[in-house]
Amino acid sequence: MPTYEYACDSCGHEFEEFQSITAKPLRKCPKCKKSALRRLIGTGAGILFKGSGFYQTDYRSDSYKKAAEKDNGSTSAKSSDKKETKTETKAASTEPAAKKTEKKKSA
Repeated sequence: MPTYEYACDSCGHEFEEFQSITAKPLRKCPKCKKSALRRLIGTGAGILFKGSGFYQTDYRSDSYKKAAEKDNGSTSAKSSDKKETKTETKAASTEPAAKKTEKKKSA
């Protein structure tokens, strides 16, 4: 529930009132009892999320998420290219070994 600031136009009395958002604004001044109150526009307060349950990545924008997906997609493509290169290298290195063993058997 927010805290609202009020000022009386009649007597100049200023005070804060802790009210529900759905509550109607106060009209009667508690000091002079006249109906000259008005709600002031307050500066408000920032919301601070503290504790171990809140993470910076929980509230990312859609544009950030899309950019991250693109980065992950290009990274996985690069890693699959590396895997293919490694398997080609292994196949190339096993062929000469197989030929060497054939030569030893035939000799």
